Amino acid sequence: MWWLFAFLSAALLGCYDSSKKVSLADNAVIPVLFLNTLFCAVLFSPFLLRSGFGGWDIQVYLVFKSALVLSSWMAGYFAMKHLPLTIVGPVNATRPVLVLIGALFIYGERLNLLQGMGVGLAILAYFLMRRTGRAEGIDFRHNRWIAFLILAVLLGAASGLYDKYLMSPAYLGLDREQVLGWYSFYQAVMMAVVLVVAWLPRRASSTPFQWRWSIPLISVFLCAADYAYMQALSQPDALISVVSMIRRGSVLVSFAIGAFLLKEKNLKSKALDLSLMLLSMLFLYLGSK
Repeated sequence: MWWLFAFLSAALLGCYDSSKKVSLADNAVIPVLFLNTLFCAVLFSPFLLRSGFGGWDIQVYLVFKSALVLSSWMAGYFAMKHLPLTIVGPVNATRPVLVLIGALFIYGERLNLLQGMGVGLAILAYFLMRRTGRAEGIDFRHNRWIAFLILAVLLGAASGLYDKYLMSPAYLGLDREQVLGWYSFYQAVMMAVVLVVAWLPRRASSTPFQWRWSIPLISVFLCAADYAYMQALSQPDALISVVSMIRRGSVLVSFAIGAFLLKEKNLKSKALDLSLMLLSMLFLYLGSK
């Protein structure tokens, strides 16, 4: 059943990306990110209270997890603010390729034929979507927001591999609720420091913060997506490479919202890319049954 949780996580993640794009448009990034981490910490606080402290040796791993995720989010939020959603989604979708490479070398995972075909189609779709994105006039080599996005992808891939180490019974075997509760708490603390030190002293000369009701939705969708993701990874037969690949299917949801609600461009040229993505998801589903 781990694949079912992975697909649920993908759908929720697409809604999360879309809420984030709406929240960040002409808005201050750091306060939006701080509120996201704060709301997530509140939503996951029952897990924190129920799981207990677990000892300093465990907390060190969770602090590192928090720093890794928060660094990825910080870079990704700035990229999301300045780039079209239909560009961010496809580039983000290259993350499973990095996770796949890491899983093969670090964890010794192996894919069956159908899963391998699904991964191959997904990789092809990702590269086609990146090529299509260049038609929008964004130079991938010289755009600093693309550099931020690539950094977010690299850090996110590292976080995905680290999740397997944290929660798999073959390694640390930490409880998923313990991981979610504590790393959300540590992220909120870290982001509060960033808010006070880096944004508040400069807020008069930077983009003003505007409250929007899409901001709490970021946290709601993210927490639900993360819980489904952790449920998938906590099962002994779960493959991190396939779970991560399915999660990137969130690009389909965010693409639809970017097309119909945000009215982004070059949609016709992206139809083939999305068709390949859907076909790859079908192969991953069939190979996981």
